[in-house]
Amino acid sequence: MIQVENLTKYYDDVRAVDQINFDIQKGEVTGLLGPNGAGKTTTLRMLTGFLRPTSGRIQVKDYSIDTQALEIKKILGYLPESAPLYHEMLVFDYLSYVANIRQIPTTDQLSRIRELAELCGLNEVMHKPIAELSKGYKQRVGLAHAMMDDPEILILDEPTSGLDPNQIVEIRDIIRRIRKEKTVILSTHILSEAEATCDRVIIINQGKIAADGNIESLKQSAGNTNLINLAFRSADFETVKKEIAAIEGIDEIVKVDEIDGLLQVRLSLPSTTDLRADIYRKIKQTDWILLEFYQETQTLESIFRELTKEN
Repeated sequence: MIQVENLTKYYDDVRAVDQINFDIQKGEVTGLLGPNGAGKTTTLRMLTGFLRPTSGRIQVKDYSIDTQALEIKKILGYLPESAPLYHEMLVFDYLSYVANIRQIPTTDQLSRIRELAELCGLNEVMHKPIAELSKGYKQRVGLAHAMMDDPEILILDEPTSGLDPNQIVEIRDIIRRIRKEKTVILSTHILSEAEATCDRVIIINQGKIAADGNIESLKQSAGNTNLINLAFRSADFETVKKEIAAIEGIDEIVKVDEIDGLLQVRLSLPSTTDLRADIYRKIKQTDWILLEFYQETQTLESIFRELTKEN
């Protein structure tokens, strides 16, 4: 549905986006992840036709962004990070105004506004000035604006930025409800949001794609090392290191912390090796008091940190 080839954007001598390539299929919910300044917002603005690429190609369905940007905009809904609202207007009046701009037939406008008010949880504030709304409600009004003419593709730039935890959950629930009907692209640096809502993530770092795939496949492919964390009382690090190092297959033994008699140790070993039983048997042969024994699993957060650590 969306094809991006060698997309590049310069601001003077600064290369914000550097020859990125990806395809997005119909019905897919894709998260665009990256640290601040990675190129997420610039990429979304080029997808929506707001910015012209320096080079590269964007095709949406059968339309090219170079020659048919207006046709693409007709099938897109776009919510920028700060929703551009007229704060002096009532919510109902504002949505009516948007419906007119979007050329919704007059006979259908009221039913469409009611439908969006229900979907976005706006019924309680329809006759309040937008200026009096919380940021969470303003985001919902912006989302209703973006969906007014029922676009096939919805692009959301940091839709939960600046919201409190309850508001984040509410916006996330709305995205879950609309994902059944639309292709959704959202940018975020809130990793729990991506895990909760996205079928696939594209991680951008310094304008380049650092990873692309569904979350499970990224977890499976990330790194070649397992980490095992241990915590002891009545044990000193040098003795622990000597005893556990005798187990074949342990790559590294590191002291994480030692305070008030609590020793924390981390073991590194190949991801293809499971030595937990051997480690446990070794500990049983000692008089150490074992308080913790767990293996770290790859998370989206650990993958993100690894891929963007130079930032």
